[in-house]
Amino acid sequence: MINKKQKITCFLSILTITLFFQSCKKDYSPTTGWEYNNPKNGGFEVVPYSEQETGPGLVFIEGGTFVMGRTEQEIPYAWDNIPRRITVSSFYMDQTEVRNLDYLEYLYWLHRVFGTDYPMVYKKALPDTLVWRSPLAYNEPYVEYYLRHPAYRDYPVVGVNWKQANDYCAWRTDRVNEYILIREGILRVDPDQQNENNFNTEAYLAGQYEGIVKNDLIDLNPNGSGTRKVRMEDGILLPRYRLPTEAEWEFAALGLIGNTLYERVIERRIYPWNGHITRNDNYKYLGQFAANFKRGRGDMMGVAGSLNDKGDITTPVYSYWPNDYGLYNMAGNVSEWVLDVYRPLSPEDVSDFRPYRGNVFKTKVLDEELAIAEKDSLGRIRWEEVSVKSTEGRRNYRKANNINYLDGDFTSSIYYNEKSENEKDEETIQTRKALMYDYGVTSMINDKARIYKGASWKDGAYWLSPGTKRFLDEDQATEYIGFRCAMTRTGSPVGNY
Repeated sequence: MINKKQKITCFLSILTITLFFQSCKKDYSPTTGWEYNNPKNGGFEVVPYSEQETGPGLVFIEGGTFVMGRTEQEIPYAWDNIPRRITVSSFYMDQTEVRNLDYLEYLYWLHRVFGTDYPMVYKKALPDTLVWRSPLAYNEPYVEYYLRHPAYRDYPVVGVNWKQANDYCAWRTDRVNEYILIREGILRVDPDQQNENNFNTEAYLAGQYEGIVKNDLIDLNPNGSGTRKVRMEDGILLPRYRLPTEAEWEFAALGLIGNTLYERVIERRIYPWNGHITRNDNYKYLGQFAANFKRGRGDMMGVAGSLNDKGDITTPVYSYWPNDYGLYNMAGNVSEWVLDVYRPLSPEDVSDFRPYRGNVFKTKVLDEELAIAEKDSLGRIRWEEVSVKSTEGRRNYRKANNINYLDGDFTSSIYYNEKSENEKDEETIQTRKALMYDYGVTSMINDKARIYKGASWKDGAYWLSPGTKRFLDEDQATEYIGFRCAMTRTGSPVGNY
């Protein structure tokens, strides 16, 4: 007589055999009947794919709906973050802020690849270490040591402006995808990359970068050469690293996934942790501060012998406790750049699905034969803003630059009685744009004003709330603003943790 254990073993054996034969079964198109991956009938390829790989340093953020905006009193009376329910798609985000060590790796690569012929590429990426200087404080040691001394290697990089942060994200995309191709046995390590001969994801996909080939993929196209490069359809290369949008950053910082009971948020948080205080309420760490911030005038770290947050300036990126998504320092340590352009009325104007202000739609530069034009001198594919002609007949957008859409464009101008935009010269147009917010006179708002989120080591507790925000020109940097990268999630919003 067969016992229960034998029955289970028999069932598992049958299941294994069934799955084996199913895996060997050829796939056919349900719409045409033609067999996939068959070079005898044309070779249309359908690769096996199950899940997006989590890139180095990232954690998965399951998206959803939440009330974005103010959770504290409106102390500055800016009224630029009114509460509004929106939906954020699932995405990936750095577990920590980008460290000095991470940025030094980036600088080293730039110097090695471009330093001889294009030294300005390296110099353009250098953080502004002079942001530490103060006329009435002795901060010179930070100017000299903070970025490069090994004692600070795990501290968040600062002195980086918004443009530099974006350039770092682009570089990281290429280095990660290059590593993936090497790991998969497609390319060999090439330590001698110089100038335009460096791996760039877009250039590789466009067939404008060869690298040191180890094994190309087999090409099932009967009219092909027998081998081919990796394509986006193969699902091997990762999407771009980028800055998170304001909505993504705020959603991830709150970490409400830890406060949900079915579809009900049982406690709307003020901070990335529960409660209305800035100290830990866990009995093991009772009374310890949950973030690195300024308690009051002249109190940056507490009393000697019992320092409260042990951070006179920034602290190592893994300090304190992570929120329910596993993200560190989403309150305190450094404020962080996000993608969005600042407008006071954006909460009223932007979409309730994946809200974002800052779109400038672009397309690859094509040559006379409508093929992708040659790379630039740094080995990158060239892009240009979409033309007005190419948007004719479209209903979802009509122009390339949508930064000032519904707030700062000519339809909302106080000079509505003047001539239209196509009747003005470019200088007059730019002047009128500036006058929308009286830039430099009554406000600092223009199309280069970028949002940064969260409190820093030199901010009071009010800014610890993820619903707060401030803005700064994209070309400027400070000693209290850093950044972390994000990545788009493709496919299902529910990932493998």
